[in-house]
Amino acid sequence: MAAPASQGVEACPGSTINPQPSPHGHTVPPRRCYPPALWSSGEMLDRVPVLVLLCLSSAVAQQLCRPGAPGGYKVRLSINTALGAQAYVWNENEMFLFRATLAFAMRTHLRGEQYDVSNIVVCNETPRVSFWFVVTSPLDATRPVDATVVEEAVRKSRNRINSAFLLTDKTLEFISIAPTLASPVRPDPPPWLIVFGVVMGAVGAGIVVLLVSSLVQKNRGKKEKSGAQADEDEEARVKTTENGGGSDGVYNMSFSDDGPVTHM
Repeated sequence: MAAPASQGVEACPGSTINPQPSPHGHTVPPRRCYPPALWSSGEMLDRVPVLVLLCLSSAVAQQLCRPGAPGGYKVRLSINTALGAQAYVWNENEMFLFRATLAFAMRTHLRGEQYDVSNIVVCNETPRVSFWFVVTSPLDATRPVDATVVEEAVRKSRNRINSAFLLTDKTLEFISIAPTLASPVRPDPPPWLIVFGVVMGAVGAGIVVLLVSSLVQKNRGKKEKSGAQADEDEEARVKTTENGGGSDGVYNMSFSDDGPVTHM
């Protein structure tokens, strides 16, 4: 009598078991072994939705990352310019380090939220070391993080990110994300404006010098003139005294009482 069909499937450590004779003299078909993950069809049905969701989340996250996408940022690295002969080769390991440092920046800025490398989606990588990235939420991989949050996180950990790659703000550029405490960009004045300012300053200084010198000479002339007039008056007074003139005047004899008296 043949064995039930259910006896043909069994979880066992081997791949195939040799046929065993039954007590009634019949040969039992060999029983195959299956991996433990396939022991229960219920367990497989429970795991299939999880795998499908993971695959869909990864696909949707890749769709979020594209040039000019909301919440997307472009990064440009100038490794050869910064390090010269000591420049390293940009490869998958360096990209993993970048994603890890960015996840660290997000964790540091948003304490309590567990960002991982999988939340940093990278796309459009070029051989000249430039690429785009998008940060997705750890709770929903299909939702990008707000752009202002990403910018604040990058600014706060900018020095840590730069030091990880031995670069600076000028050689590791986050396009459209200004460096930490960066002063507003002010264009340099044109050369002609600088020359014009120097010439006008020299002309103004010359005019001031001429005005001041003319006033000084005018005051000096007045003082010299007044001093000369005073000297002339003094000299005239001295001459008058020496010639016998003065305040005595001329004696009139007609009013003198010294004359003879007329008698009656």
